[in-house]
Amino acid sequence: MLLLEELRKLEREGRPLRLGCHGAGWMGGGLAAQIERTPGMEVAVLADPHPEAARQALEAAGVSAEAIVLCDTPEAAAEALATGQRVVTADPTLAAQLAAINAVVDATTSPAAGAAVAMAGIAGGKDVVLLNPETDATVGHVLRRRAAQAGVLYTVASGNPAGCLMALWEEVALLGLEPIAIGAAVLPLRLDATPDDMPGDDLSWPEPALAAAQADGTQLAFAMTSAANATGCVPMRRGLVGPEADLNTVTLVFMLREDGGISTRPGVVDFVQSRSMGGGVFITCRAPAGRARSDLRRLAVGNGKYATLYRPRCLWFVEAPISIAEACLWRKVTLAPVGWPTADAVAVAKRDLQPGDLLDGFGGYTFRAVVEPFEAAQSADALPAGLAPGAQMVEPVRKGDVIRRQQVTLDETSLLATLRREQDSYWE
Repeated sequence: MLLLEELRKLEREGRPLRLGCHGAGWMGGGLAAQIERTPGMEVAVLADPHPEAARQALEAAGVSAEAIVLCDTPEAAAEALATGQRVVTADPTLAAQLAAINAVVDATTSPAAGAAVAMAGIAGGKDVVLLNPETDATVGHVLRRRAAQAGVLYTVASGNPAGCLMALWEEVALLGLEPIAIGAAVLPLRLDATPDDMPGDDLSWPEPALAAAQADGTQLAFAMTSAANATGCVPMRRGLVGPEADLNTVTLVFMLREDGGISTRPGVVDFVQSRSMGGGVFITCRAPAGRARSDLRRLAVGNGKYATLYRPRCLWFVEAPISIAEACLWRKVTLAPVGWPTADAVAVAKRDLQPGDLLDGFGGYTFRAVVEPFEAAQSADALPAGLAPGAQMVEPVRKGDVIRRQQVTLDETSLLATLRREQDSYWE
């Protein structure tokens, strides 16, 4: 049965997938609106540190104000859901405690929040879907392992570049092509970008820090780290290469070095800076000798020996409900880390930092994230970028240098830091 048919059947039978979502900002609010337009699904619980923002997001999605109730306890929330009402709350773990909820979803960019939602979901026997590669890049291995032990599903949704790459990855495998380079296409980066540089009324990125995190490469670093660890692809170097390319040149750029490209081996992860391709994802592949090469040449997707499959847009929260439904109904994992990690997202100073300086958030003023080959990150004791927000500098670091763990203090008792220590112990 097609996914749409299954969802329509749930809608007709009055038993939609009931989701507990966290985050009512630009992404979370957009997800709530999209879910309300999708048959057979509903946001039963929407959590946000500001419950009024959650209420407004549900109302903007089309839920009547009379049907929305603020709840602080599982008992009150369960009673509200039993009478057909929707729940808003400040507690990101509340939904995971409710029997009526099918899955929990985090729609933020916070690794700490994503880890809290995921762990609550695992403890409550709920499937976990993240629109949050920042969490996956930081503690995805331990979350996947914990979820498997609990018999629930853990996945990152499609919509972000990492999730969208996985659809192309599956297509490449089905076509019998050899992946040479996987990556995202972004507009030219501005590594020093801060919220002050971002237009506050940009309709595509209405939150200045989100826009800055895209411009300075932080979002890219988390997404490519997540994609690398899900596929086994390896970064060629710290920060990746990021050449300029377009659809006419991307294949030539990412051929193997022996054939004139920059790829050092089959299975690398990188990105291109491109105004014409920006916003998409790609995989450059090598075709087996014979008929496949002539066919691809005639289809104008490469030079015969190499071809590039390209998806022009990642629809973020707009397409995420598809992954959520596939997880709940088909037990499908869109993206999760496998095996030994190949990459890490590490913190790099955005300006000269001095002892006492506090590291702010993604897209802020103090640091940005870059992709580092995993073993190099371990050898350097690099600070995972997901742990950086809120850390305090205890040693000076020059602009452009990787921040090392011993150069900061952070809350080692936090859930996120605890999970990262457990994950790190896997590789000792």
